[in-house]
Amino acid sequence: FFFLQVLNEKKLQEVDSLWKEFETPEKANKIVKLKHFEKFQDTTEALAASTALVEGKLSKNLKKILKKIVAKDAHEQLAVADAKLGGVIKEKLNLSCIHSPMVTELMRGIRSQIEGLITGLPSREMAAMCLGLAHSLSRYKLKFSPDKVDTMIIQAISLLDDLDKELNNYIMRCREWYGWHFPELGKIITDNLTYCKCVRKVGDRSNFASSDVSDILPEEIEEDVKAAAEISMGTEVSEEDINNIIHLCDQVIEISEYRTQLYDYLKNRMMAIAPNLTVMVGELVGARLIAHAGSLLNLAKHPASTVQLLGAEKALFRALKTKRDTPKFGLIYHASLVGQSNTKNKGKISRMLAAKTALTIRYDALGENTSAEMGAENRLKVETRLRLLEERGIRRISGTGKALAKTDKYQNKSEIKVFDPSGDSTLPVVSKKRKIQEVDEQDTEVAVKAKKFKAEMKEGTAVEDGEPVKKKKKKKDKEKQAEEEVVMSEELPISPVTEPCCLATRVALLFHSALFMATFVCLQNTEKKKKKKKKIKDEGED
Repeated sequence: FFFLQVLNEKKLQEVDSLWKEFETPEKANKIVKLKHFEKFQDTTEALAASTALVEGKLSKNLKKILKKIVAKDAHEQLAVADAKLGGVIKEKLNLSCIHSPMVTELMRGIRSQIEGLITGLPSREMAAMCLGLAHSLSRYKLKFSPDKVDTMIIQAISLLDDLDKELNNYIMRCREWYGWHFPELGKIITDNLTYCKCVRKVGDRSNFASSDVSDILPEEIEEDVKAAAEISMGTEVSEEDINNIIHLCDQVIEISEYRTQLYDYLKNRMMAIAPNLTVMVGELVGARLIAHAGSLLNLAKHPASTVQLLGAEKALFRALKTKRDTPKFGLIYHASLVGQSNTKNKGKISRMLAAKTALTIRYDALGENTSAEMGAENRLKVETRLRLLEERGIRRISGTGKALAKTDKYQNKSEIKVFDPSGDSTLPVVSKKRKIQEVDEQDTEVAVKAKKFKAEMKEGTAVEDGEPVKKKKKKKDKEKQAEEEVVMSEELPISPVTEPCCLATRVALLFHSALFMATFVCLQNTEKKKKKKKKIKDEGED
């Protein structure tokens, strides 16, 4: 600790030009003077004092020094860089403290010329002290603790993957080896560990009839195994072969038991080091992400887009090289939330899950709290989003928020309007055209009636308006033609389609005749006017 006394307070009033007074050590010594200096005994004491100052607390050493200064100069003010620390000093020691922009500028000038103000400290030792204290303080801020070592997680997840590979190889070899002796057993018992336990207990297939395997298999499967052992198609093997197979089964059972123990250890370790990450993506996926990044702190430095694609680097660079679609997920694909979603929504869910996972990783690596509340909240948000995507509904942003928004596709409908000339006509509107089928039906009905009427006329039984129609005598050729025309007109009545055409032609003729009459009257009037003008001229000449 060191305390400086201000010599010239008038120069401190000029805040903008205060930096000029600290350009050289000589100028700085004219403004401030060293009053008290006390050295720390070791780095731990310096770290404790610096952390107390950072948190705005008053350490014991600082409290003792301030009491000595208060006893000597109680009337003077104490310039403090931190307003919170000044409030604590004023409350406990009843010493007036000041904090203002002038004080911050003064502190900046003192820091720049600290070597000239404090004599007897070489620059090399000062630099080493500052560097060591800075490292210790940053480590304390990040809450770096030896208990939170993620190296154990990296080794455990690597060993777990190796055990899975070895177990698969051993079990495949055991099934194939014992399958020569009892091939039907592999189809009846599907679980690998149960298969190995059963083989180890019984050995030769002939012992299945007399042995009790109820502690390993249920009753129904046990009966099927005993029935299959009696009629098995397998070959006979020696006792030495059976002993080797049993020894292999022992190895499989021991490795599987150790694997379950290792998984429990990894689960507990993950909950201690990264509880929020474990809640978000699970123990195995979280451990694989940490192992892939190298450490939890390195993983916390990655952005969400990198977390999403961790483990798919080869596919990413291959897609960039060939100019194809980039992958949407890496190791995070094995998370339970991504597995629950449809194929269509896996990309969206993995992107959102990666964003929330990046937040939880930083909270676990750099945060002070060790609870898993943040991870549970973020997982709930991702689950609600997944539910909305599965329902294919997006809630409204405005309004009540309860109704689902309508997501109809936009269709550009271009309407082309055509001029309707029927609006200019003053003629009475004719009924709409009938359908072709209706017209054809009416024509056929009329033709049938006409034929019936002709047949009745020939027989003399025709009736019209309730009175019998007499058969007319034969007339000349002209009269026959006239009757045929009348009959044709009765058979084929005028359709409503042709009537407007007849009316239109009549109106057109009338219109043309009216125009002709109007032009003729105009010509007569012009001739009369010319004759009158000539008469008036002749009379004037006379």
